[in-house]
Amino acid sequence: MQTTLKINAAWIITVDANNSVLEHHSVIVQEDTIIDILPQHEAHKYSADNTIELNEHALLPGFVNAHTHAAMSLLKGLADDLPLDEWLNEHIWPAESELADEQFVKDGSELALAEMIRGGTTCFNDMYFFIDQMAAVAEQAGIRANIGIPVIDFPTRWAQNLNEYISKGLAVRDRFNNNSLINFSFAPHAPYTVCDESLKIIQPLMDELGLSMHIHAHETRSEVEESIAEHGISPLMRLKNLNLLSPDLITVHMTALTDQEIQILAEHHVHVVHCPESNLKLASGFCPVNQLLNAGVNVALGTDGSASNNDIDMLGEMKTAALLAKGVTEKANALPAHQALRMATINGAKALGLQDKIGSIECGKQADLFAINLNSLETQPIYDVISTLVYSANRSQISDVWVAGKALMKNHKLTTLDEKAILEKTKQWQGKISPFHHKNHKAV
Repeated sequence: MQTTLKINAAWIITVDANNSVLEHHSVIVQEDTIIDILPQHEAHKYSADNTIELNEHALLPGFVNAHTHAAMSLLKGLADDLPLDEWLNEHIWPAESELADEQFVKDGSELALAEMIRGGTTCFNDMYFFIDQMAAVAEQAGIRANIGIPVIDFPTRWAQNLNEYISKGLAVRDRFNNNSLINFSFAPHAPYTVCDESLKIIQPLMDELGLSMHIHAHETRSEVEESIAEHGISPLMRLKNLNLLSPDLITVHMTALTDQEIQILAEHHVHVVHCPESNLKLASGFCPVNQLLNAGVNVALGTDGSASNNDIDMLGEMKTAALLAKGVTEKANALPAHQALRMATINGAKALGLQDKIGSIECGKQADLFAINLNSLETQPIYDVISTLVYSANRSQISDVWVAGKALMKNHKLTTLDEKAILEKTKQWQGKISPFHHKNHKAV
């Protein structure tokens, strides 16, 4: 049988329901779909247009980065070592108001997507402005994206009021309606920046258009305390009172949760995105991942933006998540390696409603894959390949990436984005942003 792609790998880490790891197997791809997974010695019955030999590699489902602000890659390192409120109010928002125009978003998104692809990320969930630029760059890169339609209760360079945020966002959605790799959701920034009246307007639109909602919530204990002082209830309970808790809601950060709130999240099948490195860097608090998972909540993994991380490295995020959960709970098995991997793949797919398409290597799913060479000093010897991946591997070992069967990186070389041009544009932005950094640095 003639097919488009055959990948022979030393290990296939499927992330299926059984966390199956297959040794010396082949994945057969027809156009954009996985049509067979079988032992290599049986794969001769398929003749492929392109056969890839990965005798020292593990093949995995592409990472799903469930929360990003891609364009903020250009602000990487602008205001480090500051708490969230000061970082956001005194540095990031002023910088964005002065710098974040269409070209900023286009160039910052290119930088971010190049980094994502090099790190094995094949799908990301973004929240930012000028989403027309973000969608265009994602389309050019060939990566899978869920792009948030931003809503915030103050004017920005993108829009002046709620109606403009919604109308401009939906117009971009209509423009990219025929791209099967690009989806959209509503992305109100946070309960403290979007009032109940605005959220009430968005809620029926979600139902009408079949869109989900992606929102920051419970990022810090002070956010929760201020909500209780102002509204008498926590941000989560505000969302509950607005009838927004459902499988269509993706909540990001979710620190400072009570046991009752964890049960409410479980009962309403709300998704939680854990951003461990950003939360650690901003000293925002700890998401109770172990308790959430034990309660049956779907917990995915995100990097947040590079301005608060300072990278978009899902491999590193998995390791941090696993180690942090152990330290916080004082339980070595609080977040095992295989569970951290599920958070970075299939759980992210579930949060985006894409679990039937991506997130695991199974027949009938899209060929969103990456290969990582484990034959290096850093990842030898291997006793458990998933543990090796989570605790020992680094993203420089990732060699090949595919989305919907199309190669976005071949043998460490990007195929859809111009690395040299991206570096040149980034250095130009560094020159524009640098004076702003020095001004902020004096203030610190």
